Amino acid sequence: MSSDPHQPLRDDVRLLGTLLGETLQSQEGQEVYDIVERVRALAKSARRGNTEDFLELEALLQGRSVHDAVTVARAFAHLLTLANIAEQHHRIRRRRHYQRDPHASPQRASFEATFAELREAGVSADELYAAIQGLKIELVFTAHPTEIVRRTLVQKQRRIADLLARRDRLDLTVPERDEIVDALRREITASWWTDELNKERPTPLDEVRAGLVVFEQTLWDALPRYLRSLDRALRRVVGNPLPLDAAPVVFGSWMGGDRDGNPNVTAATTEKACLLARWMGADLYWKEIAALRAELSLRRGSKELLDRVGAVEEPYRVVLRDVCDRLLFTRQCVERLLDGESIDADQQARMYWNAADLAEPLDLCARSLNDTGIQVLANGRLLDIRRRIRAFGLTLGRLDIRQEAAQHTAAMAALTQLLGLGDFGAWDERKRQEFLTQQIRDGCQTIEQGLATCYDAEPAIREVFDTLRAIAGIHPESLGAYVISMASSPSDVLAVLALQHAAHVTPPLRVVPLFETVDDLRRADSCLATLFGIPEYVNTIDRRQEVMIGYSDSAKDGGRLAAAWELYTAQERIVSACQNAGIHVTLFHGRGGTVGRGGGPTHLAIQSQPPGSVQGTLRVTEQGEMINAKFGLSEIAVRTLELYTTATLSSSLRPSAPPSEAWRRRMQDLADVSRAAYRKTVYESPDFLQYFRTATPEVELGELKIGSRPARRRGGTGVRSLRAIPWVFAWTQTRLMLPAWLGVGEALDAAIAGRGKEELVRMYREWPFFRSTLDLIEMVLAKSSPGIAARYDVRLVPEPLRPVGAFLRAQLATTIRAVLAITGHDELLADNPVLRRSIDVRNPYVDPINLVQAEILCRLRKHPEDADLLNALLVTVNGVAAGMRNTG
Repeated sequence: MSSDPHQPLRDDVRLLGTLLGETLQSQEGQEVYDIVERVRALAKSARRGNTEDFLELEALLQGRSVHDAVTVARAFAHLLTLANIAEQHHRIRRRRHYQRDPHASPQRASFEATFAELREAGVSADELYAAIQGLKIELVFTAHPTEIVRRTLVQKQRRIADLLARRDRLDLTVPERDEIVDALRREITASWWTDELNKERPTPLDEVRAGLVVFEQTLWDALPRYLRSLDRALRRVVGNPLPLDAAPVVFGSWMGGDRDGNPNVTAATTEKACLLARWMGADLYWKEIAALRAELSLRRGSKELLDRVGAVEEPYRVVLRDVCDRLLFTRQCVERLLDGESIDADQQARMYWNAADLAEPLDLCARSLNDTGIQVLANGRLLDIRRRIRAFGLTLGRLDIRQEAAQHTAAMAALTQLLGLGDFGAWDERKRQEFLTQQIRDGCQTIEQGLATCYDAEPAIREVFDTLRAIAGIHPESLGAYVISMASSPSDVLAVLALQHAAHVTPPLRVVPLFETVDDLRRADSCLATLFGIPEYVNTIDRRQEVMIGYSDSAKDGGRLAAAWELYTAQERIVSACQNAGIHVTLFHGRGGTVGRGGGPTHLAIQSQPPGSVQGTLRVTEQGEMINAKFGLSEIAVRTLELYTTATLSSSLRPSAPPSEAWRRRMQDLADVSRAAYRKTVYESPDFLQYFRTATPEVELGELKIGSRPARRRGGTGVRSLRAIPWVFAWTQTRLMLPAWLGVGEALDAAIAGRGKEELVRMYREWPFFRSTLDLIEMVLAKSSPGIAARYDVRLVPEPLRPVGAFLRAQLATTIRAVLAITGHDELLADNPVLRRSIDVRNPYVDPINLVQAEILCRLRKHPEDADLLNALLVTVNGVAAGMRNTG
């Protein structure tokens, strides 16, 4: 057996590649297979530096018909997808290796490793136990336009992963092993003939259903497994079990509630999203409790249980039969509501609405089992269900409402004008605050009167009012927070609070300002301090404030390096403002999948936050395709939950030391230079916007049916109006990866020229924030491919604009040299050979897809009405995304 722990991964990739080759031969013919093999050989040779082979490769692909070129691109896209599946499975394999060997060191950031590190650092058992009981981590699932893989294909990919797992069994017979290979061959063939393209743009409710599938297929089982693992570790280290009421991780969602710039999300959408979640919750609990009822065929019960059911043969089954019947009735009633029918008061009363009502009979059964000495059954399936209720509730995750601040301002202006009070939109901030504070003090009766009579408002404003009425009628356990995107002032928060009071949202959803731009981040603490000085506001928040910080728009505004520092210092100021007012703060991190949008390894990201900013509570978005990457397989989901838990725990109990003033000054200088360089290129260069729109597929991405949300928040064609997601996605497709590094090279070079290199090297070695920031940028630089980006220029960019591309590629080279100078690496990712090899292996397979994409774009721009070309483009978008992994 090989001593190389990664040899099984290579074996899996080789097997899947061989089966894909067989599929190509049998389904497309020998000629297609030979072309694909020729392209693969040329691409690998080109990556080794053979320029002639690269030119031959490009000519070969440009000379083919659209059908043939797309077939080649599809072949490489499928191979990359299969490699992704193998890598995911290998993560599980490595985790099982750690858990199987009692003599091996525990896996990094596992419960065992983290608890041991904390105890060695002087954290007492009681402190550790209390911290775990107090953890409150909420993962909020969101849908985004770069979530491009159809659900049908995701399900096939999951089956391939399951087959790879079966193939790892050591006791397989030869026939069994052959059967697995045959099954893999069938799945790969079925995937080949499955359309990658969505024929219709997905609706928000399609995205809701896709999100619920994750709960049904992985999280439902992963959550109790994660909690059992935590319980075992606690018993070993602390001597106490995990309390039943402890729910370290809970879930939220924006799917069906995020209407920020998405006209497809309406009040009706939100109502149906909440009903769909209730249906799925009732269905999952019904199946689980039916299985529990079959298990608990006991004739023995406690006096408390027998007093409930009387003298019956099987008391547990009697109790659980009523629970099953009520869950089934709940599911049936929800189906009627989804069909537009009504239910009467008696039917509503019989439905399960509150998690406590479902928990009560199950807690009774648990007490009875414990009282009668049958703890072994109390601690099995029953315990798992009770823990699910604490974490999932009845709706699996609470739905947030998100709307842009400007929409609330417009709604308030419509109301004040209708009531003859003037134009709220034209008032200054002080007058707005005074008006809203008085309204809250008086019970918002004036605003309520306006809501009751405002029928003629424009559609966008009516939708704000309709949403308020909808959430007033939705059960509170279905809803989470009301997030205000592009928040900038105290009146933004007060307006939402007042509107909720006027609409009788009881209890009102907690109001969460989302600070996104650099300027808004800089004013966040001042905004909060003003709010905390208003008694009418403080009296409504129970001395707890949630604040969301946006990684995407801040990076699009000023570049990744500047945004990272702005976010770091903004968190410090937010925490300080809350501490000064005696308010407990929860920071809500709006991260995306890419480094340019705040993405990166979970554990590293949390541990590099400012000291004191993680105090046992954390909210974070999981977006787009990262949901499938982190939660698509049950074992991966368990590991993801473990990483969130250990990182939050470590950051709470052992926060990193604050940086010195010298380091802060140095970091501020880097941020200032980086931001100036970034903005000079993106916002001040007269040719940049036109170059961006011609050198990347940004324009065409808006036409593809890969998300329910428009690419732009509002009208306009510039970078400012473009959402951060397609901004990053477009540059990822061409592999220039610009949003993650632009400005960094200039900043580091300026510091080095000013004799600051030694200090930067020390900062990299000793400051977790700075190290993680540079490490993530280094990872993106390793994924970039300036040679491929240059080919887009040749095929797509007019001659007068090509100097822009040459300049950007020169800046990329400068950035790579500067980053290596600080990290001390001989090459990018020298300290991460596994990732380095993964990128190197993928490059020859992504390159041909890029070349096909550039050719398709060239033809599409000459014939924009050609639907076949547009579909072909999406095939290449899928392929590049599969190769680059974290795309948006």
